Amino acid sequence: MSRFACRAVLFDLDGTLIDSAPDLAGAANQLREQHELPPLPLAQLRPWVGAGARGMLGAALDVAPGHQAFESLKERFLALYEARLLQQTAAFAGVPDLLDALARRGLPWGIVTNKAERFTLPIHRGMPLLQAAAAVVAGDTTPKAKPHPEPLLEAARRLALQPQDCIYVGDDERDIQAARAAGMPGVVARWGYLGAGAVDSWGAHAVIEQPEELLGFLAPVA
Repeated sequence: MSRFACRAVLFDLDGTLIDSAPDLAGAANQLREQHELPPLPLAQLRPWVGAGARGMLGAALDVAPGHQAFESLKERFLALYEARLLQQTAAFAGVPDLLDALARRGLPWGIVTNKAERFTLPIHRGMPLLQAAAAVVAGDTTPKAKPHPEPLLEAARRLALQPQDCIYVGDDERDIQAARAAGMPGVVARWGYLGAGAVDSWGAHAVIEQPEELLGFLAPVA
């Protein structure tokens, strides 16, 4: 088993640290209700969470970018989601224990997400578990979002570390692409929204089934 002599761990947010699917699906079903449509089960909407508003609107209303109503529906969906950010969102099982273990080892950790600051920062402030993050980089913090490496490089800068001193954990192929482009080992969180996909083709350095498995890949730093 490969081990990483890292000085910090960076995480994706949705699908890696937190399960926001219930609130995103709730907003999608509120939008359906406004269109006099019945609610869809969470299990049907959940796989589309990783694709953001585009994926949720496609699943909920069969509307894609380019449709004349897409932008207005997107803004309405985002407003509905913003109003319920933390109603049902919670950390995945095992994540609190993992973050506690990192703290005991003296390893800082940070968040790098494609979620806009409009949503990321209130979630960061509103969840005590996340307030220990040493760096928070959202989808619009830098000019480009993942899979571009710039958000990961910005997080490393904020931690005063070289990119190769960090590892990145995420549940989407874009996460692994961004990690590779930034020169960081990339680890797939298989419990995430896209974790059941063909992750073996993503080129990750490791794939973990549960959060605590990450600890086995972290080598002591001299």
